Amino acid sequence: MRTDAVDVAVVGGGVMGLATAWELTRRGLRPVVLERFARGHHEGASHGATRNFNNAYDQDHYLDLLVRARAGWDALGEVDGAPLLRLHGLVTHGDVDVAAVRQGLDARGIPAELISAADASRRWPGMRFEGDILWSSDAGVVRAADALRELERRILAAGGQVRWSTPVAHIGETPDGAVVELADGTRLRADTVVVTAGAWTSRLLSRFGLPALTVTEETPAHFQPRTDATWPSFNHYTDPALFPATVYGMPTPGKGVKVGFHLVGDEVDPDARPHLPTHQEALAAYVREWMPGLESESAAPISCTYTSTADGTFVLDRRGRVVVGAGFSGHGFKFATGIGAELADLALDPSARAAEPFRLDP
Repeated sequence: MRTDAVDVAVVGGGVMGLATAWELTRRGLRPVVLERFARGHHEGASHGATRNFNNAYDQDHYLDLLVRARAGWDALGEVDGAPLLRLHGLVTHGDVDVAAVRQGLDARGIPAELISAADASRRWPGMRFEGDILWSSDAGVVRAADALRELERRILAAGGQVRWSTPVAHIGETPDGAVVELADGTRLRADTVVVTAGAWTSRLLSRFGLPALTVTEETPAHFQPRTDATWPSFNHYTDPALFPATVYGMPTPGKGVKVGFHLVGDEVDPDARPHLPTHQEALAAYVREWMPGLESESAAPISCTYTSTADGTFVLDRRGRVVVGAGFSGHGFKFATGIGAELADLALDPSARAAEPFRLDP
């Protein structure tokens, strides 16, 4: 059986794995990314044109990670003549303490202001509001598919590798380092292995002591706008007696406005995902009531997976030679460059620790 030595192995080639590998190349290493599916697959959580760059957090560990992520997105620069962050702004409203969120953003120099419902309705006539809303101009969307492509390009240009269609069968440790066994029988030996395998994490790390990770299929939808009005990204903390969950969304050029309920999908086996839309009647009802600028009957559902911890908090930690990034719970993509930097810290320095809420043993 052949054994190849590599600097660092990264198992999982979604946005988290690619961001980690890019960060490792920035520190002079040549990582090898191992992804079980082909480039451009739709089996995980990283595909699609856009992801919400939502900065409306009031917890220090997320705000600190957001600042680090923003620096990473900026460092990637422009792709095809435009930044990977499209900062058209974010509105947050509903049953949420918008003043507390504003305070956290203000403390980090992130622009945010409170706007009345009347003023917000005049500014964004395609949406309906009740009560004050929080507006931040320093938010919007990540150009998700373009980000994946650029991260891979940077990794390859720096001498790293991204091996698509390369399933991993086993991850282990020896006194000399970590060992990754591939499905074809090849072995890779590295000082450390970073696992960012999304819905497949628990299977690869069954003995790692991870918290329970639940895999669900989520199906937001794109709706067609009635006019050419400008759309922000948005969070709406709805009444749970009327709608199943918080609503999020964003404009996706060429596709419409994405609208979805956060974490309402059915639990699934990631290897047998049905790719069936759920909660579409409720989503259309929400659009009719709260988004008069969209055609409520025009929904084009899309499917992705969430891999969630019980409270939605990420896992960023190290045990022995294995580093894990997991449980991104449907709100991780925006943080990817910051998470990549955190996981690179953990991979290269056994004494490094992520913020306490992200640790396996807080």
